[in-house]
Amino acid sequence: MFGKLSRFTAEVRTELGKASWPWDPNEKGFRRYKELWDSTVVVLIAMLIIGGYIAFFDLILVNIVGFLAKF
Repeated sequence: MFGKLSRFTAEVRTELGKASWPWDPNEKGFRRYKELWDSTVVVLIAMLIIGGYIAFFDLILVNIVGFLAKF
């Protein structure tokens, strides 16, 4: 069991070494994570827009169903 765990850990480290990370390892400070930060902001804004869209149509459909259920 421990042999499998150590082999798995070694394989994970090898694969992570091959990965392309979204920052330049030679940069220092905040500039190093600029692309990562920009991508995070885009995802958060998209989540807010989609969440608002879904909430708006959910509110409309709840009111329509509630109106039809009164009959």
